[in-house]
Amino acid sequence: MTLDEKSKAGMAVAGGMMGVAFGEAMGQAAASDGFGAGIARLALDYAFADVWGRDGLTKRDRSLVVIAALIAQGQTLELKNHIKIGITHGLTIREIEEVLIQALPYVGFPRVSSALTATIEALREAGLDPNTRTAEERGLLSAC
Repeated sequence: MTLDEKSKAGMAVAGGMMGVAFGEAMGQAAASDGFGAGIARLALDYAFADVWGRDGLTKRDRSLVVIAALIAQGQTLELKNHIKIGITHGLTIREIEEVLIQALPYVGFPRVSSALTATIEALREAGLDPNTRTAEERGLLSAC
């Protein structure tokens, strides 16, 4: 099966978020007749082309929304992916920590505790130290 223009657009969005190799792998999976091909096509068409491809929010803002939703659902494996994507979209360690804090009164300590563990793992996998913040992030310098 060949990909239509919408799937190719979704492939480009996915590749921009998670790397060209990921986008190409999604495209290959969607174009195959293998198990999960339909899911890959729906992900490309709906999640990436239709939703992530919209212009109403920045990719950075969309990452904040997705991270919060995944914390609320307790989806720690997918959260790890979206922490890394959020970093790619410009989120700082402090902003990610603030999402965890903001979610706390709404979803509770168990969900946020699990999300915190996943977030620390994702940050470390991305080569970042969750305990290292810039002076600006610690509030010692003002943004100009």
